[in-house]
Amino acid sequence: MPMQASEIEDLLRQSFPEAEIRVEGDDGVHMSAMVVDESFRGKNRVQQQRAVYAALKGKMDGSQGELHALALTTRAPD
Repeated sequence: MPMQASEIEDLLRQSFPEAEIRVEGDDGVHMSAMVVDESFRGKNRVQQQRAVYAALKGKMDGSQGELHALALTTRAPD
């Protein structure tokens, strides 16, 4: 079953409660997310994105994942 933007945001909010989070997409399969969080400071982009994928708790794992594609933008606050 495809995921809705609100479900993705809820999962991300559990790991990044103080973050600025914006999730967009209307087909439930191909989505985009922006996560701006202080925990990303000093981490490279790969480390930041791994943290986001971990927060999704396997929802993108394998061909049976609920979420097929997620375009990510991650950064620490300015």
